Amino acid sequence: MTLLIIGTYFVGITLLIGSGFILVGVIGLLKFNDPMTRLHAPTKVGTVGIGMLLIASIVHSFDLGEPSTHELLIMAFLFVTAPISANFIAKVNIHRRACDTPPAPPRDDTWSTLNVEEET
Repeated sequence: MTLLIIGTYFVGITLLIGSGFILVGVIGLLKFNDPMTRLHAPTKVGTVGIGMLLIASIVHSFDLGEPSTHELLIMAFLFVTAPISANFIAKVNIHRRACDTPPAPPRDDTWSTLNVEEET
């Protein structure tokens, strides 16, 4: 097997994996009812799916002998903006009271400090 054939098989496998992740994200987007649960499908699964498609594009361009690294910039932009936009969508839904507010956390003075009781 030559390197071109191995690259072609790799591109095909990554396209199938990426398409599968995107399909799961679309099904989750259509299946979930409220905005807060609907938020997880495209941000988590879709990001991995698009990442796999971009990796396939990078490998394919190297197979053709015309290397392109624009996909790395797209991937970096996607990985930076997806969590930020998910955070903003969640904040809007909480402020509009479109979802159930989470319960208050229990009183705990030791969660962020080293305030532990000493053993005697």
